[in-house]
Amino acid sequence: MIDLNQMRQKILTADLDQMLTFAEAFRPIDLAESLEKLKAEEQLRLMELLPPVVAAEILEFLEPLVQYKILHNLDVNLTSQILNELPSDVVADMMLAIHRYQADKLLDLLPDDYRKRLQTLMTFPEETAGSLATIDYIAAPGQWTMDTTLEHIRKVGREAEITAYIYVTGMKGELLGVVSLKKIILADPATLLQEIADEPISVPATMGQEETAELLSRYDWVALPVVDAQQRLIGVVTVDDLIDVMQEEATEDIQMLGGSQPLQGTYFKSSVFHLYRKRIIWLLILFVAEAYTGTVLRHYEDTLTEVISLAFFIPLLIGTGGNTGTQTVSTLVRALAVGEVHFRDLFRVIRKELVTGIMTGSTIFIIAYLRAWMLGVEMNVGLVVGLTAMIIVLWASFVAAILPLVLHKLKADPAVISGPFITTLVDGTGLIIYFTVARILLHL
Repeated sequence: MIDLNQMRQKILTADLDQMLTFAEAFRPIDLAESLEKLKAEEQLRLMELLPPVVAAEILEFLEPLVQYKILHNLDVNLTSQILNELPSDVVADMMLAIHRYQADKLLDLLPDDYRKRLQTLMTFPEETAGSLATIDYIAAPGQWTMDTTLEHIRKVGREAEITAYIYVTGMKGELLGVVSLKKIILADPATLLQEIADEPISVPATMGQEETAELLSRYDWVALPVVDAQQRLIGVVTVDDLIDVMQEEATEDIQMLGGSQPLQGTYFKSSVFHLYRKRIIWLLILFVAEAYTGTVLRHYEDTLTEVISLAFFIPLLIGTGGNTGTQTVSTLVRALAVGEVHFRDLFRVIRKELVTGIMTGSTIFIIAYLRAWMLGVEMNVGLVVGLTAMIIVLWASFVAAILPLVLHKLKADPAVISGPFITTLVDGTGLIIYFTVARILLHL
């Protein structure tokens, strides 16, 4: 934990060596969190005291708008140095987050070739592999020997974000192969790079970030090359960026499963009004949807009047259906997210969930019947309650098995079939099942 008072004292002393020694004692992400708590003038002074490479490591963990605010208020030469030290994907994200005029002024501080390649990354839509890619990789022609390649790695390796792989490219920049650094080190110095290169597995720049993350996880790599329509290498997506993607997607799914729209930032950085906006829409939708349960109860008013004991079990039955649906939906949304289940598996999923529903429903049947018996209701009413509980469990399992897969097939997020939504859906239909069974068995 960084002592802010001590950090401020180091900044005030303006001793370069002391400040650097202090910074080296902590990780960049910890320094970034502390920097956000400093006053604006203290933030700028800290950036001025640290070497550009260290300052860039800290800025990397800040939000794009905060990064720009700091860089904009620094000396132009220092801004240029720090900007050139930042990973290219971080720079691209910042440029896209600020006004075009502001971005152009910062882009002018970059070397021409670097700026053009960066602008290419900025053309790809959000949540695609291209938008996540970095141009800080090492590429080499296949005709190079191991000695030449290693010399090149030593020369440009410091600027590269990923050095585990060397990408073999052709005359037009097309991706021809990939070689691990380990193979290069162990190979005979006279061996040509193309002789030990492996067939590359790349992703198109337009591929979705979730699919890219799944592919990286499948092959257990630390980076994936990203190519354009002509198979030219335009960048590399690294595992750390995709871990962030997976965390964001998991967070989004959890929030949606809770019946709320995903937050745009962290919880404490979200205002009360922002939380209100994200929650009220779904609450109103669910409120209106839940209102139809009252319509169902009104329709079966005569049945309730004749057998008032049926009302005792309404909360129990609709709660059981909602809980069953939520369990099934949660399991399937996660299975879809990690690629375990696909739409083609629909009938396998239905069969599996129905068998599971029969087993759980049979158990619930016994428990519900015993509960009715304990309350002292008539035996035939207990049978209605137990049988309804079993049918509702089966119905909830069936509905919750189908909807996520259908939504996924339609390119919609299956997490929208959230716990509250499936509960609301099963509530009304469960009441219809309940009173229908009651009328049949009780001859009402």
